Amino acid sequence: MLKFIRFIGFLILLTMINSATAKDSPAQQEASLHSPWQALLIKHVVAINDATSTQVDYAGFKADQSQLRSYLSALSQVSQAEFNAWPKSKQLAFLINAYNAWTIELILTRYPKIDSIKELGSFFSSPWSKEFIPLLGETRSLDNIEHDLIRGSGKYNDPRIHFAVNCASIGCPALREEAYTAKKLEAQLHQQTVRFLSDTSRNKLQGNTLKLSSIFKWYKGDFTKGFEGANSLSQFLLLYVDALNLGPAQQQKLTSGDMKIDFLDYNWDLNARR
Repeated sequence: MLKFIRFIGFLILLTMINSATAKDSPAQQEASLHSPWQALLIKHVVAINDATSTQVDYAGFKADQSQLRSYLSALSQVSQAEFNAWPKSKQLAFLINAYNAWTIELILTRYPKIDSIKELGSFFSSPWSKEFIPLLGETRSLDNIEHDLIRGSGKYNDPRIHFAVNCASIGCPALREEAYTAKKLEAQLHQQTVRFLSDTSRNKLQGNTLKLSSIFKWYKGDFTKGFEGANSLSQFLLLYVDALNLGPAQQQKLTSGDMKIDFLDYNWDLNARR
């Protein structure tokens, strides 16, 4: 009888342990996966221009490259089946973090002898087409993550990802100073969009002309697919009139199509901390 009672007690204890473990998922497990990346971003990314943009301390990342590679290895351990079982917000946060972290790793292959990510390409291929990323069971490129897994999958259809993925250049939207997570993703994407559109070095009203980042030219189609009811670039921009500092008169011109839109040259210089 005593053995039986002890056995029952063991089963109860085991059930309690399993229950406690279950409580650690999924949000805490996701936070644990991305916590090394979070720590690196907090340590090595600095806000500039009234926090509308950031600079990256690549020397600091270089010193902590073992921690970065440990994080990248953890991302590589996630299987396609495991990824498929996640909700879309968790998938998208994972892919954005992966893109940004592997971009840093790519820069570090030549840092400090590099002034632009474009130097890592060749006459025949771009740095974004290099297949060096072991992710979800395949060796992938940055292009594959952005254009196939994120944009081309048909799952996410959120143009704000263009303000979250970072190409290590001054012309890019800010590399966010924290990791993306499913729980925070909606707020993070909104904040990234507002801070980018508020950056007058990348987007500004000049007279009757709205001068925008070339991102809006290259990916114009992504901003016309009905996000928040926006079926044109102008309609998307009207969602963020405060960030663009557009008054009622400018809003009316944008609505009626009377406002001219031009696109600024893109600055491909490295977004390194000076």
